[in-house]
Amino acid sequence: MIFPSKLIEDAVGAFAQFPGIGKKTALRLVMHLLQNDTETTKNFAETLLKMRQNIKHCNNCHNVSDNDICSICNNDFRDHHTICVVENFRDILAIEQTQQYNGVYHVLEGLISPLDGIGPKKLKIETLKNRIKNQEITEIIMALNPTIDGDTTIFYLSKKFKDYPIKITTISRGIAFGGELEYVD
Repeated sequence: MIFPSKLIEDAVGAFAQFPGIGKKTALRLVMHLLQNDTETTKNFAETLLKMRQNIKHCNNCHNVSDNDICSICNNDFRDHHTICVVENFRDILAIEQTQQYNGVYHVLEGLISPLDGIGPKKLKIETLKNRIKNQEITEIIMALNPTIDGDTTIFYLSKKFKDYPIKITTISRGIAFGGELEYVD
């Protein structure tokens, strides 16, 4: 693409760095900002900067939060005896959208992946262990993606916590509704 301005080219390049955003979509976003008044664009930029500078991670579960303890961990109406273990905060958003789970979470901030050089020490496993030891946890639900890395992490955590008096479960997996065995690989 040939741009009439280096400033527009740089802005398009910045937006195109986002996942799923190509040059055409980035150009549309830049054009949208140019069509708005300067104050709207300023507020947009300030909101992003404020979010990036002030976002925290919950001291308890590692979810993203505005405070030291996230709103889920602070909610007295949730079941604090059940922990749903997830890879990242996007998984919490997906589970919360279902409105079917009422426990608390623990974000590992990744999965064990030997090929990528990610071992158990790079994940938030020690804080999960501390929660199990120091809180009255009765169940751990493994809600990790059904991939080799997800299964490796589930296997590791199941072995690590097998001697604790807790129930360890995983979310259901299987053939999608309407699927046929013939097409499952």
